[in-house]
Amino acid sequence: MKFTALLTLASLALAATSPDFSWQVALPGHHFAFPRDHFDHPDFRTEWWYYTGNLWDDAGNRFGFELVFFRNGERRPVQPDSSAWRINDYYLAHAAVTDVSGRQFLYRERLNRSGPGIAGISFPDRRVWNGNWSVQWTGDRQTLTAMTSDFQFRLDLNPLKAPVIQGVNGVSQKAEGQGRASYYVSFSRLAVTGTLAVSGHTRRVHGTAWMDHEWFSHQLDVSQRGWDWFSIQLDNSTELMLFEIRRKDGSLDPYSSGTFIDRSGAAHHLDAGAFRLTPGEKWQGYPIDWRIEVPSLQLVLNCRAVLPNQRLAPEKSRNTYWEGAVDYSGTRKGVGYLEMTGYDKPVIM
Repeated sequence: MKFTALLTLASLALAATSPDFSWQVALPGHHFAFPRDHFDHPDFRTEWWYYTGNLWDDAGNRFGFELVFFRNGERRPVQPDSSAWRINDYYLAHAAVTDVSGRQFLYRERLNRSGPGIAGISFPDRRVWNGNWSVQWTGDRQTLTAMTSDFQFRLDLNPLKAPVIQGVNGVSQKAEGQGRASYYVSFSRLAVTGTLAVSGHTRRVHGTAWMDHEWFSHQLDVSQRGWDWFSIQLDNSTELMLFEIRRKDGSLDPYSSGTFIDRSGAAHHLDAGAFRLTPGEKWQGYPIDWRIEVPSLQLVLNCRAVLPNQRLAPEKSRNTYWEGAVDYSGTRKGVGYLEMTGYDKPVIM
């Protein structure tokens, strides 16, 4: 459900797209083929690979991390003397670390064209990268690398469950109308080991992560303001993904939905009526405490941010958003991530 940072790029791409080019849209019936579908889909306008997770070092200090790669396409008439600097896609990336013990939230962004290998996605090389930030695949195992002036990490992610296809009939519908949907694949529980450096101090870390990969050309409707998205990894080896879309009139959109992943890895779709999300305490307008009810699973959870300020205000995007590590308590305990958009102003498409 994540497409905050690409909205500025999307408008650039639409303005530059050749008038005789039509983007494909996400429709029911897609035959997913892995590992190919873990990589790029250049006939779709927008795509991302989104990693979030919770980590601990050997001393028990807690950290959250985010690493996300965006591709947004534009299409121009083909020129016979095309340069390596020609723009067929824009590549944006965000990296963030939540240092819970140090009470600090750090993030960086970057925007590149592919150029001569500066950024891109390669199925033959099993790689996604933007500068020296990258994801390298070896089978289903994924190695994340990010280096900034404030933090660095190298993390090995090993899936504990098979990938899950979100939605119904292969699509995650976000609004009324054909194609207002995405193809949406998640790894709901990945075991993480590696190293993390914050302010020059490097430590060994371990924990769990969540990975989302979505591709689409159209999703939100003009009546929709923003969304709240939850990844939930519970202590009984089950997971949930829930999102609600908020309308500009204050109501909740019926295309809100979610997925419950059981111990065996089987996915069970949840429609908008299957759960309730109730916001509580706020930090600068963003709810950092939520009550989550899923009656069919006999689940009542409290979601609480590990730090109030986990807000990103990227300079290269027109949209500020809150994305951070959270704890879950109640019927079960667990950890995960929360993303919130559209609180300061409606999401700009």
